[in-house]
Amino acid sequence: MASASIAHRYCEDCFTGVKHSGEPVGKAVIIGDIPTYVSEPPSSADGPKKVVLFFADVFGPFYLNNQLLQDYFASRGFFVVGIDYFLGDPIYVHKEEGFDPYAWADKARVKAEEITPKWVEDVRKHFGDGTDSKYCAVGYCFGAPFVMNLACTDDIVAAAFAHPAFLNEDQFKNLKQPLLMSCAETDFTFGPEFRRRAEDILAEKKAQYQIQVFSGVTHGFATRGDPEVADARWSKEESARGIIGWFGRFAV
Repeated sequence: MASASIAHRYCEDCFTGVKHSGEPVGKAVIIGDIPTYVSEPPSSADGPKKVVLFFADVFGPFYLNNQLLQDYFASRGFFVVGIDYFLGDPIYVHKEEGFDPYAWADKARVKAEEITPKWVEDVRKHFGDGTDSKYCAVGYCFGAPFVMNLACTDDIVAAAFAHPAFLNEDQFKNLKQPLLMSCAETDFTFGPEFRRRAEDILAEKKAQYQIQVFSGVTHGFATRGDPEVADARWSKEESARGIIGWFGRFAV
């Protein structure tokens, strides 16, 4: 029997938003034959290497907003690696008349599910395993299911997502790692009924979790919110601070 859905598939807000400004400092590399954005910390601290696996929204890891977000996480002492599971075909390159973003996303999801496990395996070979490195994972919208799948294993030490899509109840029931959920007050894909159901499951299984809910913003706020709007800017920045602070608790 299929697990009950706990987040809808895409909505219009998945494909829209405001482009930010800034200069990214990361680089494009190939890991496991897949283009990957890598942003490194200013200096390496003693102890295990701390790595964030970054699963982007449909704009992909090389979209400026996502590059800047990954750079921010890196500035807090983490190596950040973002998989381009769109293989150079993110949503924003499609300007053609009649383009169907929902059909594109469904097709992209099948390919991403196929290639991501091998990429994670190769990242672990690249950055070290066991006691050498501590891995965390964060996903935005399209990327959230990949994080939740990892959070049901021992491959990471902490997980986080913001405004997720395509989740199911089993991913919460089988959760093994600490989880932070960064949520918009108004969100078609992860509305209050789903958010509260997720909380009920986590509380029942006595999981370690935190829930952020930001008023005045909608789905996509954590990556594509308008920085000229005070609520949107603060929510976006506080979401990022909360996530990297969460990871800092466990990647020790």
